[in-house]
Amino acid sequence: MSTEQTTAANGFSYTLTRTWDVPVAKVWRAWTTAEQYARWAGAAAGSVEMDVRSGGAWKATMVTPDGGQFPLTGSYLEVAENRCLVVGMDVPGKPEPAAMTMELDEKDDHHTQIVLHQTCATAEERDMAEQGSTMLLDSLSAFLAAETKD
Repeated sequence: MSTEQTTAANGFSYTLTRTWDVPVAKVWRAWTTAEQYARWAGAAAGSVEMDVRSGGAWKATMVTPDGGQFPLTGSYLEVAENRCLVVGMDVPGKPEPAAMTMELDEKDDHHTQIVLHQTCATAEERDMAEQGSTMLLDSLSAFLAAETKD
């Protein structure tokens, strides 16, 4: 696995890049299958629902390391299987969802590069989103490594 992280110096965007030793379809399934997503993303068992299509809704109750729970909801703004997923997350008090773009690039049959990109309204929102996305990618890395051993 390789890792790259970039935060824009003059804006409120970040880009995270990872490359894994797994086929792109395996990464796509981990991100778009409720049961798999719940296993690696820190969601409460049975709380993840996904209608993975443009305009489809998703929801999950995330569990914090101290046992706290918080519900998240949103929709899929763009879906291109095994290539691109633009996920909108509902933000209380904001009319538009916060959008995160996930792009997948299959380097060969066994290597996949993932690029997460998000633009936020403030530096604080960007820093929080980047931290959360980094944690997600770390968890996904561990999940994919464990799945590859099976």
